[in-house]
Amino acid sequence: MTTRRWHVSSGRGTAARVVFGVTALFAAIEALYILLIVLGANAANGFFKFISSIAEPLALFFPGLFSTGSYNLDVILNYGLAAVFWLVVGSIIARIIA
Repeated sequence: MTTRRWHVSSGRGTAARVVFGVTALFAAIEALYILLIVLGANAANGFFKFISSIAEPLALFFPGLFSTGSYNLDVILNYGLAAVFWLVVGSIIARIIA
């Protein structure tokens, strides 16, 4: 004989996963932008312009934070820090919700 167990969820776990998923997507966009810059993507390309138009506002106040003299290193530090910021903030908010 099989016993069925019914589980009622409040939806908080789902909301926490959605919040973390959105912030992880923000971090992935920042990482993709870093890769495009470092690998020398064509700045006139439509895809590059699209990612750039999304990544720059998501970087918040981080662009210009570090100035090392090397453009690629500046992009890695500034936008990489923004990506880490989104992951940390997303995990904190997800834990609060859950």
